[in-house]
Formats: sequence, structure tokens, C-alpha cells
Amino acid sequence: MVLEELVEEKVDPDPFRQFESWFRLAEETVTRLPNAMALATAAGDGKPSVRMVLLKGFDDRGFVFYTNYESQKAEELAGNPQAALLFYWSEFGRQIRITGVVTKVSREESEAYFKTRPLDSQLGAWASRQSEVIPSRKPLDDRASDLAREYEGRAVPTPPFWGGYRLSPDSIEFWQERPGRLHDRLRYRKQGVRWVLERLSP
Repeated sequence: MVLEELVEEKVDPDPFRQFESWFRLAEETVTRLPNAMALATAAGDGKPSVRMVLLKGFDDRGFVFYTNYESQKAEELAGNPQAALLFYWSEFGRQIRITGVVTKVSREESEAYFKTRPLDSQLGAWASRQSEVIPSRKPLDDRASDLAREYEGRAVPTPPFWGGYRLSPDSIEFWQERPGRLHDRLRYRKQGVRWVLERLSP
């Protein structure tokens, strides 16, 4: 594969449109979870943690993912809403790093998305006490089976402890692999109401 150059003259001045062009290519090409992204958070004592989540929407307000509001990530975001996202697509030698502040999406947004989820994912949201220690797999499976019987033939409501977050970016960096480790890095940095485009040394 011939690696592309990432040059200032060819990128979109709007980082969200630039993101969309890269992301749509990934959706067309990457066979499994092109929307997977690493989410990094930090506890109040500064101890970091990171995990994979799925991007479920984006626009000029930011990048949206959904989770349990009682999970470790939610607890950390409640104490420190600063977070970072990372996309990496090895097929293209590309990554995107995003930093910013995370807030909850509206309840209406969370409920609208929850209705689109597969039934087993809806039931799983109710069954899992995310990040809690459990004695074995069996109680989790038993709870899911009980819920399947309880909601058979009817709509599963959105759990009150489940919903979305939106990361509103202050920095979006596009990274393109290049030979000799001299990779291209272009960063859009929020400055007031506008975005400043900067090249970073690899």
C-alpha cells in the first residue's frame, strides 16, 4: 500500500469534515468495528485508565458514545470530565487523537439510541452491573435469561443508569504513517470560536 502524504493544502479547514472523510473510508474498508475507539480517563488522584468503546455519532458538537452511568469510566468522568479518544486504522496507517471535555447527552438522545440497539444488547444493559466484581459468569447469564423472559414480546425500556456521553473537542490530531518513522501529524487546536491548524514533529 502506498502511504499518502498528509499536507496542509489538502485537508479540510473544518476538522469535523476532515474526520468524516477519514471515518467514511474506514467504514467502507475496515471489516470489523471501524468505529472502535480507545477512551482514556483519569481518576481524581490522576491515575489513568483506558478502554475501547464504540463511536455512535458525531457532528460539530462532538463525538458520542454510550455506557453504564455507574461504571468506572462514568465515575472518573464525574470527577474529571477531561478525556481523550484514539482511533487507529492499521489498514491505512492512520490514527486520530481527540481531547476535550465530556458531558452527558440528553435523556431523549439516549432513549432514542437505545431503541435502535439489538434486543440482546438492550437486555445486557440491564443485566450488567458494569465494573462491579461478580463471583462467576453464571449470575450474569441467569439475569440475562430472566430479563429475556420478563420482556418477551414487549419493548425494553432504557435503564435509568445507562446513557450517552459527548466529548466536545479542543484538539483533533490526524496522524498519517510515513516511511522512516517521519510520520505526518496535523493538529487542529480550538482557539476561541475558530480552529488553528498546526503541523507537529513526529
